Amino acid sequence: MEDIEAMVFVLLGVVLFVRHKGEESQRRLHAARQNTLEKSRRVLEYIQQCEAEDERNQASKKRRIQMLLSSQHFRRKPSAWAHNRSSEWWDVIVPGFTNEQWVENFRMSEETFGFLTNKLRPVLERQDTNFRGCVPLKKRVAIALWKLATGSEYRSIGHLFGVSITTVCRCVQDFCAAAETLLVPEQIRYPDEVKFREMATYIENRWGLPHCVGAIDGSHIPILAPQDYHCDFFNRKGWHSILLQGVVDGKGLFWNVFAGLAGSMHDARVLRVSKLWELASRGNHFPARTRNIGGVTAGYYILGDSAYPLQNWLLKPFQDTGRLTAEQQMFNRKFSRVRVVVENAFGRLKGRWRCLLKRNDSDLQLVKSMVMTCCALHNLCENHGETYETELTELDVQPAEPGVAVAQDVEGINVREGLMQFLLANN
Repeated sequence: MEDIEAMVFVLLGVVLFVRHKGEESQRRLHAARQNTLEKSRRVLEYIQQCEAEDERNQASKKRRIQMLLSSQHFRRKPSAWAHNRSSEWWDVIVPGFTNEQWVENFRMSEETFGFLTNKLRPVLERQDTNFRGCVPLKKRVAIALWKLATGSEYRSIGHLFGVSITTVCRCVQDFCAAAETLLVPEQIRYPDEVKFREMATYIENRWGLPHCVGAIDGSHIPILAPQDYHCDFFNRKGWHSILLQGVVDGKGLFWNVFAGLAGSMHDARVLRVSKLWELASRGNHFPARTRNIGGVTAGYYILGDSAYPLQNWLLKPFQDTGRLTAEQQMFNRKFSRVRVVVENAFGRLKGRWRCLLKRNDSDLQLVKSMVMTCCALHNLCENHGETYETELTELDVQPAEPGVAVAQDVEGINVREGLMQFLLANN
């Protein structure tokens, strides 16, 4: 019995030992499998890293090749900064213009155009840059003159000359700025004593009015209503404008110009805030050269309509209330024949430079600059003998503004009476 139990224990031990060995073998096999899987994962990651590194190297290599090629003659053509536009009209048609066609289109002959271009060259001359060629000087002057002469839109001018709208705007602005710097001071100069004497002699020889040196008047320049204080620019005619005050000699040349005030202002008020009135207040307006006219000692004077205050240097006609004497009516007729020279001057000014006739949509500062430039160009054309026939409907004949009730200047009354007696005696 004891042998049987011993045998059982031996067999049980063998079974347990075999089971233990089997379980241990299973654990080792599982561990080996896990180890193999881990190694496979690591190998796969390593392969992926190598492939990624190769891709980066390839991209870097490709970039280096592209940089190398770009440094050679295989560069990409740069984008154009400006679009090609046709300038055939200026390059082909205009060079064949006759003198009459030059005057018709640019308000001056080709010779005067060349003089103007050379005059403004020191300010307007431009140089080509690395990015683009500049618009030639003559073409820039022509663009500006076309705008001033026609008042056309910037877009249509750009199409005509083969340039952009921005270029047209810049040409006009630069031209007017250059004209104010170089042309206006030369063409619109306050006369010296010799010039005053010449102007007085011309008027007396032509109309028989002694010691008169010109006439004054105002004109409205249409504008787009400004955003600020637009009511101030609304004139009595029913539209927005700025005012131009001009004094001309017997030939219709401007020798004093004042522009830019709001259109609602009265002509007399414009005069009182102008430089001319300031000079008159100080007694520096005209040379101290007097003459006996109809028994009255009188200095130089200019003529104005009924809107202006009567002064010893600024005469106006007798107010017609239906009770004028024959002598006063005669005086008014002769007075009007001379004073019309300023109305005709404004008519020729606006007939040549039609930007002053149409509504100008530019900012006020540029409009003022354009007005001053046009006045200087008017004198330039007149001095160079440029003829330009305006239609009768274009003449700037405007009804006089109602007179402002002010105290009559005694010296002005006396000078006017003396002039009337002179005209009666020499009628």
